[in-house]
Amino acid sequence: MKKTLMLLFFSLLLSNVSFSQENSIELYGFVMTDVGYQVKQIDPLWYDAMRVTKLPSFKDQFAPDGRLFYGVRQSKIGVKSAVHTKFGLFTTKFEFDLFGVGDRVGQTDIRVRHFYGQLGKFGAGQTNSTFMDGDVFPNQLEYWGPSGMLFFRNIQLRFVALQDKKKELMFSLENPGGSGDAGIYADRTELQNVKQVFRIPDLAGHFRYTDKWGYVQLGGIVGQLKWESVVDSLNFLDGDAVRYGVALSSNINIGKKVIARVMGVYGAGMENYMNDAPIDVGLDTTGVATSPVKGVALPVWGVTLFFDCNWNKQFSSCFGYSVETIDNSTAQTPSAFKQAQYWLANLLYYPVDNVMLGAEFVYGRRDNNKDGFHSDNPQVRLGFRYNFSRVFTWK
Repeated sequence: MKKTLMLLFFSLLLSNVSFSQENSIELYGFVMTDVGYQVKQIDPLWYDAMRVTKLPSFKDQFAPDGRLFYGVRQSKIGVKSAVHTKFGLFTTKFEFDLFGVGDRVGQTDIRVRHFYGQLGKFGAGQTNSTFMDGDVFPNQLEYWGPSGMLFFRNIQLRFVALQDKKKELMFSLENPGGSGDAGIYADRTELQNVKQVFRIPDLAGHFRYTDKWGYVQLGGIVGQLKWESVVDSLNFLDGDAVRYGVALSSNINIGKKVIARVMGVYGAGMENYMNDAPIDVGLDTTGVATSPVKGVALPVWGVTLFFDCNWNKQFSSCFGYSVETIDNSTAQTPSAFKQAQYWLANLLYYPVDNVMLGAEFVYGRRDNNKDGFHSDNPQVRLGFRYNFSRVFTWK
């Protein structure tokens, strides 16, 4: 039965393919090896990255200082296709790397980045959220990237309302998600019965204008965060909040050799769309005996500014700064995450086509909510990368 359905699907697809225009499929990716040294401490599950939220929240949490690491987890491979049909261009993208996260965090394991298809103006699957701007990500060796920028690949249904050489407008209905922090009440059994509820998708989108000087993009998102108690007598713990966010980003050409990549973002309850933020909802103390706490969407803002410099065909460098700050709720613990700062500078060398060697320095700093503690971690890294790509075409 499955074989019959697959044959029917491909026969229907091929029956609508236009063989008068050039179609293509591309196999691409790169092999990458990192060698680096964490000067201080970080969660050992994130030994080869600079996730500032994973730096210690108290003294010697991940002692001792210092760790040498090797890794190939950034290596990735992908397949893209573009086929002309009578309904419009049909494109697909399947891409994965080896950077384990979730229940495979810290491991070298296959992780899907993109699994997406688009026919004409309509698309579906997992790919970059329309709220984010992937072109702000700098040309760096460290995998995770700046803390204060948006970066989230989400499962979505997408509609491209406008797309030409200068203007792009698209919207998406995206898979909702989020996390909460019970803070100083984390050990209360009543709160163990409160569960997240997601009944409506997030609505996201962006508009981009491109010209000779670069481009500017305005993105936005709105959604619902909701939680309910599974115990009737604790219904006073039920609640909801509006998730919202707005982002302004740009790539600006400074002469012929330098590109400024900049983003500013502000919102509340949309931390899971940020590149490195812990939670979306916290608790506020109300002072009311019948309902002593309430959940609130945590405000967050971030700024990212990096400069990519292409000095010549063989050398490039990147340097910049990113900051992210969360407005903590009143019932969060004093050691809760408050702010991340991220500095980076590198020098990359391209001896021949498709080969890159580089050296990089990254510095991250974490500040806690209100106990006065902060932690930092300088990191140095050497990287080697070999890119490959092969395109097959037919009519």
